[in-house]
Amino acid sequence: MTRIRESIQIAAPAERVWAVVHEDLKNARKWTDHLKKVEIVGGGRPGKESTIRYHLDLPGGVQVLEVYHETWQPGKKCAGPFTDGPLKGTWAYLYREKDGRTTLTYQMDYELGGLLRFLGSAFKGPYEDGIRRNLQSLKKYVESRP
Repeated sequence: MTRIRESIQIAAPAERVWAVVHEDLKNARKWTDHLKKVEIVGGGRPGKESTIRYHLDLPGGVQVLEVYHETWQPGKKCAGPFTDGPLKGTWAYLYREKDGRTTLTYQMDYELGGLLRFLGSAFKGPYEDGIRRNLQSLKKYVESRP
């Protein structure tokens, strides 16, 4: 398994950052690269035991990635396994708030599946860069909103 771990500090309370990342899926494209579409499998609202399907426009075509919300602790932790798509493993968003500022950490432990498995270590660097860009974009998006 390969581990990726990236953190960023955002000048906003954890509950506001949480709402943007996990609840406001219709606006996720405003701060996420390569996202064509996001949907909740089976409908409903995001929450514990929900599955979210991301349609990602990546080099080589659209990839579908599903994540299951095994842990749902608003403002603290959202985590679970990848349930469908080219990644096998787990993911997590961890929140730590102090003085109205939130440190958000994204981490994942994964193995590549499908056609991506042939990319091996060539995938890790660009994927980490993409995560950093998305976290920077998230920071700008959240901090620009009242």
